Amino acid sequence: MPRPMPATIPPDTVEAMRAWRRDLHAHPELAFNEHRTADLVARELSAMGIAVHRGLGGTGVVGTLSTAPGPAIALRADMDALPLEELNTFGHCSRHAGTMHACGHDGHTAMLLGAARHLAAQRSFRGTVHFVFQPAEEGEGGGRAMVQDGLFERFPCDAVYGMHNWPGLPAGTFAINHGPMMAALDTFEITVQGHGTHAAMPERGVDPFTAVAQITLGLQTIPGRILSAMDSAVVSLTQIHGGDAWNVIPDRVVMRGTVRCFSPQVQDRVEAALHTLCRATAEAHGATATVAYRRGYPPTINTDRETDVAIAAARAVAGAGRVQFDCRPSMASEDFAFMLQAKPGAYIWLGADGADPSLPLHNPRYDFNDDTLGLGAAYWVSLVESELKADSAELA
Repeated sequence: MPRPMPATIPPDTVEAMRAWRRDLHAHPELAFNEHRTADLVARELSAMGIAVHRGLGGTGVVGTLSTAPGPAIALRADMDALPLEELNTFGHCSRHAGTMHACGHDGHTAMLLGAARHLAAQRSFRGTVHFVFQPAEEGEGGGRAMVQDGLFERFPCDAVYGMHNWPGLPAGTFAINHGPMMAALDTFEITVQGHGTHAAMPERGVDPFTAVAQITLGLQTIPGRILSAMDSAVVSLTQIHGGDAWNVIPDRVVMRGTVRCFSPQVQDRVEAALHTLCRATAEAHGATATVAYRRGYPPTINTDRETDVAIAAARAVAGAGRVQFDCRPSMASEDFAFMLQAKPGAYIWLGADGADPSLPLHNPRYDFNDDTLGLGAAYWVSLVESELKADSAELA
């Protein structure tokens, strides 16, 4: 594999990225409502001379830049914000109550725009780049919507690449795995049906809470005793709803939660175990239980060749010693996984910690680290120049 040359993003492009990023942070938009964001992206791509296509997956934007016949790759950035009240007070904090960029998608969008600007000016590659600006990553499946809307039929490519800023890694570094990067996200709803009665006379009814208490404890036997220790999984109960009065034992209680794992086989075993455990536990207490299990985001699995390409591109801009690989995957989830189900590709983490550690993602005081904008855009450029290598005569 040819070693990519280091890419350097000019200062004016870095400043443009900073301005875009802060403007987007001040004007966050939720899933499938990224209208102003899509307008900004489309306007800037058009100004760069890049062909713009809108409306894919709802509010998605795709910019296409071709220099000559040759291979094609897609680069993806997510655009949506979170339904979260921002607690920051700096000048570019959210102007929309209850909405903020607490995951860094403002930075992801700005970095891909910066890379597009640099590549459009330099045209230092041979082939086609599709710049994919995706809506609705935060739990709403915008990646799936774009794929179902014909993303890869309308914009054929040989591989697709994604990137996410990552608190806990030092700025100036990258991390990536061959294979799993992020877990699958499934959700479940357990309905425990008892028989309501007066709270002073529980013997005259069937208290669903007794079954709920045992199910809550029993859920942890799934990863701890039903799965192999070699199979990673997290089963988390996140909601319990039941009852409205102090002196009434309700008829039913509803429990909700999530499952995270890295393979369809583990998903199958967890789902089957949930049904068995809940039904048997409820019956032991005279109640009944039904489980609604919903498959959500699949696991984010990198393919080997594209991971090697991404490692080489990251090393070219950060240095070999600042690129981790075969690191611990995250139990968080990513709908870039839907694109990786359709095409080979790789998803990489960009370190976010500066002199002080970055706040966690989804924290109401989180802010994207602007000092990483230049490196993130340089990685994209390095990746394109490596995958779509031009002859030296074409660059002269």
